[in-house]
Amino acid sequence: MTTNAEESQTRPRRRAPAGAAVLREDVTEAIRAAVFEELAAVGYARMSIEGIARRAGVGKTAVYRRWRSKLHLVLDVVSALAVMGLPVPDTGSLEGDLRLLYEVTSRALRHPVASQIIPDLQAEAARNPDIAEAMQKTLREGQEGVASKIIESAQRRGELAASLDDDLAMDLISGPLYWRSVVIRSPKLPKGYLAALARGTTEALKAL
Repeated sequence: MTTNAEESQTRPRRRAPAGAAVLREDVTEAIRAAVFEELAAVGYARMSIEGIARRAGVGKTAVYRRWRSKLHLVLDVVSALAVMGLPVPDTGSLEGDLRLLYEVTSRALRHPVASQIIPDLQAEAARNPDIAEAMQKTLREGQEGVASKIIESAQRRGELAASLDDDLAMDLISGPLYWRSVVIRSPKLPKGYLAALARGTTEALKAL
């Protein structure tokens, strides 16, 4: 008759999962960070899995375990921006909410890495429908998701009409700052610009 101790010694030990079954989160995040840095340094066209792996301090196998190709990796990273989102302002007024939204968005768009990556991905989006779709998803679910909540709060407070044209409102809220920061890439916003933009946008929305 065998004892429990003897059984435990003779019973084959279950092997810990390996390979694709174990994807360390810290390695995944290091690769994602490396993608941003590599995009900023060399652009999408010249970016390679080898360069990303080297920058992340991992082997190419670690990258391919998570993503099939450079395109899938970039699409995943771009799409993840939408999930991160922006904080929803709650200052108690439409103008205050817009001012806070513009301050946060301006800092994000003018970040050295973002200012390099976004124009490059826009250029690639013109040639690659998959990247174009991911970029649109990111902008829509990020910026517009927050903007819609700002509008809803203003409507509940009675600052905006319930019949407001949502698409036009989104254009008014998101367009000017994106134009100045991303399209014409103004090196520096004039003093008081964000406050004036929030005030002007508020008046324009109320007039709709």
